[in-house]
Amino acid sequence: MSPPRRPVAAAGALAAVTSAVTAGLGLRLLTRSVTGARWRRTNHAGSDVTLLEGPAWVAGAAAGAALGGPAGLLAVAGSGALGALDDLAGDGSSKGLRGHLGAAARGELTTGAVKVVGIGLTGLAAAALADRGRDDLGVVDTLVGGAVVAGAANLVNLLDLRPGRALKATLLAAAPLLLAGAAGRRAPRVQASAAVGASLGVLRDDLAGRAMLGDTGANAAGALLGTALLGTTGRSGRLVALGVLTALTLASERVSFTAVIESTPGLRELDAWGRPTR
Repeated sequence: MSPPRRPVAAAGALAAVTSAVTAGLGLRLLTRSVTGARWRRTNHAGSDVTLLEGPAWVAGAAAGAALGGPAGLLAVAGSGALGALDDLAGDGSSKGLRGHLGAAARGELTTGAVKVVGIGLTGLAAAALADRGRDDLGVVDTLVGGAVVAGAANLVNLLDLRPGRALKATLLAAAPLLLAGAAGRRAPRVQASAAVGASLGVLRDDLAGRAMLGDTGANAAGALLGTALLGTTGRSGRLVALGVLTALTLASERVSFTAVIESTPGLRELDAWGRPTR
């Protein structure tokens, strides 16, 4: 390993450890100190779970992402805060992107619509920060980058329907981004490492069905991954990513991801891995 790459690898490792410890301890402290039904939900199996995993994930990821600059920190904090708004104040009357846009067309302002717009603006701001100093990118590239961050935030949230699913997706998506450090790119390596660390810090409780990310954690996880991706791509890569994210988002309005996963060998086993047998 050449000398310039050692600091990048070390920064990534520090971000991962910082995020894992902060998220894990944060979840323990929050579950002991925060009581009441506001952060409780009933999951797909009818079990009572806490949404405090989300704030714990955000705290952990923010602590690690801060080591890589302001872009990742803004993506996590902004998307997490907007997700918390929907977790705590959303009435559930409008579901999915189509539901929120439909409500807006009828003149109804939902917390989900506020979140969609807010995460879009957060993604744009994170992209602008991530693109500073890059002479190979222009305004259009930054706009596409902002859409990538917002689209990734939405996609991870769509996966938070079964224990461990969104966290596994986050870990798998972060893996190739960690290789960005091989090219000496500090920010994406640190951001991806923070996502990995925070996810590992809360994975046990999520798999056990005791806690879930909720919009708070899932939106933040996707936004951080999207921001990390920006640091490794130019215009073509961003356009491809946006196309994939858009296609998956539109597909989710017509197809059940859970049904697809459960009917696909390999995906089915990966999705179920780590969950307690019932």
